Amino acid sequence: MKASPPPAPATDRLILFDGVCNLCNGFIQFVIRHDQHNRFRFAALQSGTGQEQLRQAGLDATLSTIVFVQHGRAWTKSAAIIRIFAGLGYPWKLLLLTTVIPRPLRDALYTLVANNRYRLFGHADECWLMTPELARKFVG
Repeated sequence: MKASPPPAPATDRLILFDGVCNLCNGFIQFVIRHDQHNRFRFAALQSGTGQEQLRQAGLDATLSTIVFVQHGRAWTKSAAIIRIFAGLGYPWKLLLLTTVIPRPLRDALYTLVANNRYRLFGHADECWLMTPELARKFVG
């Protein structure tokens, strides 16, 4: 059995997400499955870590979008998604090509999905169960 790479520091490539959103949880599970180099860490926006990271980035504590934090800089909405996919490596980093689409258009599509995510995908009443190895990827 191949050993997993050591975990990245807790705040280097941190993904903040809506912890009760089924779409968001599905996306986080996708990232975990494809994060072969163990680069990403995760925290719910609602957690203490999530709220602190939002505060440090100067973002609204009631923000309800995916946030990607790396080296103290934060990206939201489509920019966050693109940076996360780029961090997964090939073939996912090909989504960098979508940056030719103006960000206002990308964010409008993101917002359309985000505003309807509970209706389309539902929301969870409780957190999913984690293995000890998976739990090490989450902070806060």
